[in-house]
Amino acid sequence: MLYRSFLSLALGAALVATSAIPASALDRRVRIVNNTGYTMVEFYGSHTDAKTWQEDILGRDVLSPYSSVNVNFDDGTGYCIFDFKAIFNNGREAVDYNINVCEIGSFTYN
Repeated sequence: MLYRSFLSLALGAALVATSAIPASALDRRVRIVNNTGYTMVEFYGSHTDAKTWQEDILGRDVLSPYSSVNVNFDDGTGYCIFDFKAIFNNGREAVDYNINVCEIGSFTYN
């Protein structure tokens, strides 16, 4: 009986330990989907405490209409909450705040 209680306790502790993943180990890769009819010419993703937009993630590349790109938002800070800014070739800017990149697998612009 004592062995069974110890085994139950050990299994419970193992479950708690594996479910408590540190923020630094979370997956921050997000597929950015451009479902608009316009080319995305710039894309920014900055953690919410950043004072300015970070560098253009696309760089010299663009994201064509109805295309996607995988972005790893792991900037070494441990943040999960990011703000996104997309700029399209028609001049439209789309800004979205408080996106949890640790919980979503994709983000779509329509």
